[in-house]
Amino acid sequence: MKKIERSTLLGAVRAGWIMLAAACIAGCAARQPAALGSLAERTADLAQAPAERCAELVERIQAWPDPTTRIEQATWQPAQPNRQGPSGSALPPHCEINASMRERTGVDDQVYAIRFRLRLPQAWNGRFFFEGGGGLNGVVGAAVGMIVPGQPTALERGYAVLAQDSGHDNVRNAVPARGGAAAFGFDPQARADYGGESLAPVTQAARALIRAYYGRDPQRSYFVGCSKGGQEGMYLAQRHPELFDGIVAAAPGFALPRAAVAEAWDTQAFARLLPREEGGGQPDLRGLARTFSDAQLTRVRQAILQACDVADGAQDGITGVWADCTWSQVQPHLQAQVCADSPDCLSETHVEVLGQIHAGAQDSAGNALYATWPFDGGIGSDGWRIWKIGSPGGEVPAINVAMGAPALAAIFTTPPVELGSDPAAALRFALDFDFDRDAPKIYATSGPFTRSAWDMIGARSPDLAAFRARGGKMIVPHGVSDPVFSVNDTVAWYREVDRLNAGEAASFVRVFAVPGMAHCAGGPATDQFDAFEALVAWVEQGSPPDRILATAGPNTPWPGRSRPLCPYPQVARYTGEGSLEEAASFRCE
Repeated sequence: MKKIERSTLLGAVRAGWIMLAAACIAGCAARQPAALGSLAERTADLAQAPAERCAELVERIQAWPDPTTRIEQATWQPAQPNRQGPSGSALPPHCEINASMRERTGVDDQVYAIRFRLRLPQAWNGRFFFEGGGGLNGVVGAAVGMIVPGQPTALERGYAVLAQDSGHDNVRNAVPARGGAAAFGFDPQARADYGGESLAPVTQAARALIRAYYGRDPQRSYFVGCSKGGQEGMYLAQRHPELFDGIVAAAPGFALPRAAVAEAWDTQAFARLLPREEGGGQPDLRGLARTFSDAQLTRVRQAILQACDVADGAQDGITGVWADCTWSQVQPHLQAQVCADSPDCLSETHVEVLGQIHAGAQDSAGNALYATWPFDGGIGSDGWRIWKIGSPGGEVPAINVAMGAPALAAIFTTPPVELGSDPAAALRFALDFDFDRDAPKIYATSGPFTRSAWDMIGARSPDLAAFRARGGKMIVPHGVSDPVFSVNDTVAWYREVDRLNAGEAASFVRVFAVPGMAHCAGGPATDQFDAFEALVAWVEQGSPPDRILATAGPNTPWPGRSRPLCPYPQVARYTGEGSLEEAASFRCE
């Protein structure tokens, strides 16, 4: 189980460093635009000569919404195996377009552009699907619309699917002296494009392509993303509410700069468990990974379950009533695990560190710099520990340090800090971060940075009035054991939205907490669910999701177990009858 989870996580981290280079079709722009013709004629043309029809697309755009847009490659793709889907599944025949816009030279002398990919299926369902990014972005996504592992993608379901790189390239724009892939943070416009300014122009370009290809606009438009993609969904709802009918903003990083400060806070807390090297040196990343062994984290999980598992009426390894699982309840059970007769014992410092982390980042006056964190039965899972401290042997370094520290230094701090590419330098930056002196820099402006990182990248506004007025709907799933973005912040935001909407926020936005789930997926949880289809039913049929069926995957303690995910503040409670493995035995209340 552990090997599978860790390899998957490592692959996800490394995926952010893959680039796609597209060839340019020469000479097409000089040709005159052809008549679009009827949809029936166009469909017939596609069936007769799909490759030629796809190649002609470049000449069908008479005027781009952004005149800097250019198609680099338009290729007809026949049906082919879907490497991201279940065995035997296939991507349908479609036109794949790779394009770019707004190429420029930044203040850091780097050449930037916004690159995007759009796939247009031959059998189109009349709808548009924007696939969100992740991490530092900087790579054009696959644009197939992965929704649920092992189930058909959005492209297979007939959607036109878009993905983009948010205005920088993790290979071309990487500068080792400035934090590698985070170096784009030294250019204000690259920061802003990453924060969300790239979203509207690529959406408008994609719609122009859809119109030219199919002869009509999409009937419905959806955005789906998790993590940074969740932040992008929030950004669109708040700043471009006219663009999308429905948004899934999962595990939203809408407070990214604050969360990055919290990553440094956690790293300093865990470092308390390591002795300093002789001569005043600092611990390395492998040492950080050893601050908690897997056996010790198992004790932590057991303590949490002893304190809070049965609150939902079922002793099932899931802390269903997670919001009521407090430090005062958990601390005595953690203290009961303090001993000295085994290497698996917890120490007093282990308990203190857990309390410090879950209380959230603060300055010396006790002012909160980010949210608190819940106690949940998923704490200590592979996905949790790799973010916080790294894999047990340190082969996968703590993502809080390896990605979090360079991002905090280069992207979220103003002026940006040259960190270098040495992992030890990232760790030093996190350990030396001063929460009085340095944390306010996420709100600072300086020189060419006339807007703060918070202004450009934060997307935590509860004002969704325009999105609601145009009939938009939003679903926000979030793992309760998410180690990088706290579900407590998400539900606090939801309560703010509810207050602004006189207690009627649930009429257009619903948060679904997933007990046990780590960041976007994984952990001892029922983490396999289709929030997107629930969103479509809400948008197109007017059926608000009162519950979403979720299933535990093969790497959980209970493969195949099902549970209802409930809209906050409801939780799934055992009815007192029926199998603990079946969702039918639980109700949302």
